[in-house]
Amino acid sequence: MAFPKREQTRFEPWQDPAARPFLRIENVTKTFDDLYAVDAVTLNVYQGEFFAMLGASGCGKSTLLRLLAGLERPTAGRIIIDGQDMTEVPPYERPVNMMFQSYALFPHMSVEQNVAFGLRQERMPRSEVRERVAEMLDLVRMADLAKRRPDQLSGGQRQRVALARSLAKHPKLLLLDEPLGALDRKLREHTQFELVNIQERTGITFIMVTHDQEEAMTMSTRIAVMEAGRIIQVGTPANIYEYPSSRFVAEFIGAANVFEGRVVADHEGRLLIHSEAIRGDLLMEHAQPLAPGTPVTVALRPEKLVVGETEPEGEVNRVAGTVAEIAYLGDVSIYHVRTAGGQVVQVQLTNVSRLSQPRLTWDQEVYLSWQPGSGVVLTA
Repeated sequence: MAFPKREQTRFEPWQDPAARPFLRIENVTKTFDDLYAVDAVTLNVYQGEFFAMLGASGCGKSTLLRLLAGLERPTAGRIIIDGQDMTEVPPYERPVNMMFQSYALFPHMSVEQNVAFGLRQERMPRSEVRERVAEMLDLVRMADLAKRRPDQLSGGQRQRVALARSLAKHPKLLLLDEPLGALDRKLREHTQFELVNIQERTGITFIMVTHDQEEAMTMSTRIAVMEAGRIIQVGTPANIYEYPSSRFVAEFIGAANVFEGRVVADHEGRLLIHSEAIRGDLLMEHAQPLAPGTPVTVALRPEKLVVGETEPEGEVNRVAGTVAEIAYLGDVSIYHVRTAGGQVVQVQLTNVSRLSQPRLTWDQEVYLSWQPGSGVVLTA
């Protein structure tokens, strides 16, 4: 059976009120003695999504993945896949497959035998097994290595074999537990795009667990950020990065400079905020009105800041500081600037010109500035 050809359409079913979720997690809780590993999680995932659950170690993301696979039973709540309640269904009867971080390949079997294993367990006719295995190996570009054993493959090749085996039974839902964690950086970057392309070609719904923010941002249609067993925010990578709902999300996804302060005045969508970190006031855009005296946090991404050697004219938000640290990363340079209030602000500048030395130097006095709409005002 060939996978359906995907139409090149704008894929945002979560914005359609009439769209039916393919996976519904309804108020799911999982406890181990007195520990809440998953705490009243509710989540909708739509057909064909590449969905990422992102969080630090111990946040509950892997437990939630095991609940979806049926390897754990929820203490409370329901899991519904394609309209069917799977809460009490054993793992071997669910239309779900799971790709483990270790890949879990059988070392004594060849590549094609590994891919065929699950199909033979279901007593599929031999001719169909051969056809399906060939289809999967072509999909992951491993047909030429079908006779090799896992110990004769590179890490990236073993990863593709594990993916082919997971896809061979045509599951409705594929679960990936830190799928790229065992790969080196260069190979991981390449494999990210390979996985996305394979997911788009198959149309299967992927649920990935990862602690790697860059991995989640690169591969997923949407991300659920988790902390302490709860989902803190769900959104597209761009939405979560540009509009974090809390200080935790702002600092967990990428780098962020945070300035604590209090609202001084509200000027029709712009807040005047006093911050001791810069020993002055900030003017920031904010859609919701806030009363004077409300404690807030302003979050600014390092690339949104403008740095100059002279005080800018006409800029609303500006602060003076001294360059404390410099990191040259090739495509970008990172500068840590210490303000008079003692706060260290991170600035990222793109190296568009060939320079043998950093643009700025240690202990140099500089001015930072930004527009009112460059950051977000957070109350959580």
